Amino acid sequence: MALHWLRLCGLGLLIAASGARAQLQIEITGATEKRTPIAIAPFAGEGALGPTSVTGIVRADLERSGLFRALELPTLNPVPTEAANVNYAEWRSRLADAIVLGSVSSRPDGRFEVRFRLHDVVKQASLGGIAYTMTKEQVRATGHRIADFVYEKLTGDKGVFSTRIAYVVKRGNRYELQIADADGAGEETALASFEPIISPAWSPDGRRLAYVSFENKKPVVYVHSLLDGKRNVAANFRGSNSAPAWAPDGKTLAVTLSREGGSQIFLVNPDGSGVRRITTSSAIDTEPRYSPDGKWIYFTSDRGGSPQIYRMASGGGEPQRVTFEGSYNVSPRPSPDGKTLAYITRNSGRFQVALQDLANRQVQIITDSDRDESPSFAPNGRMILLATVVGGRGLLSAVSADGRFKQRLSAAAGADVREPAWGPFIE
Repeated sequence: MALHWLRLCGLGLLIAASGARAQLQIEITGATEKRTPIAIAPFAGEGALGPTSVTGIVRADLERSGLFRALELPTLNPVPTEAANVNYAEWRSRLADAIVLGSVSSRPDGRFEVRFRLHDVVKQASLGGIAYTMTKEQVRATGHRIADFVYEKLTGDKGVFSTRIAYVVKRGNRYELQIADADGAGEETALASFEPIISPAWSPDGRRLAYVSFENKKPVVYVHSLLDGKRNVAANFRGSNSAPAWAPDGKTLAVTLSREGGSQIFLVNPDGSGVRRITTSSAIDTEPRYSPDGKWIYFTSDRGGSPQIYRMASGGGEPQRVTFEGSYNVSPRPSPDGKTLAYITRNSGRFQVALQDLANRQVQIITDSDRDESPSFAPNGRMILLATVVGGRGLLSAVSADGRFKQRLSAAAGADVREPAWGPFIE
């Protein structure tokens, strides 16, 4: 399908983006065979918070990970708190491997104190707990933080429930760059335009987004501060300016420019200064992505006759071909640990997400859809967010790195959603 490669060439083709006024709705379409059964008892006193409960956020987050199964609990009387003595045998009889107990109490200043404790029922041991002070407006954020704590204690991996995602929504002739919680809630519009917006890329500190906007009737790379909404032009040269990617230190952007003829990869400072070219070929070199350690830049090139993925030293040098299976491989995305590479491959006419082990070159196709694009790793490397087309409409989906667990994130009817980017951990 020529759509992908045309977009890579910076010709201004936007495969419909998406714009919704309502949050993304998550539908689990495939689950792992074994999920850890966990009991999350209603937090005592959380009725004072209103309709949104901390317990509900924690439960939804953990189930959405694909690794946990929240147990249905009968009415508990009295409701146990984090300070309760745990009868491990009773909870084991309820088939729980772990339990979360908590409480919410009002403070004199109008805020609330949330306390919780996680217990390993199998080992009959407390795994720790934390107390948070919050307002009613911070219920969701606090629930995400609790879920992150539980996830890390039970899996050994850092949770990503407190992270954010960016994506583009198109409704009618209006494009919106949206930012939302990792579960699709709490969406905000960073930019609205009647011209296409593509290729959002998070800065390593999560405070800025680089993206391409066609608002001046040509592709221009902007850097947008999420703290104050201010932005600056990072690349507006003759021809096409596209595909921004941040260096791990946040001091440099790799971009694709055609200012010297053909699409080639350049480095530029976020303020637009210090431009220098690092690829030199008669081919199309585009879609740069830094490795997590900053030593390499992966990119897509047709220098061998068909679109394939290459890498080169981040300071420049001789490119090395990375993908060898198939005649069409684009959109490289190194995993956060640098060990694997996600990309889009054409497989029997279908465009799907593939994952390649960079040590042994083994490749696994992890999606079963037909028109995937724009894969983006969660910062812990466990999930990959992507755009796909179902029934002629763009939507987001997510798949675990082993391909076993799948989700769909759909917007309101009539909205088309594309260009996802999963943000970094926020310390």
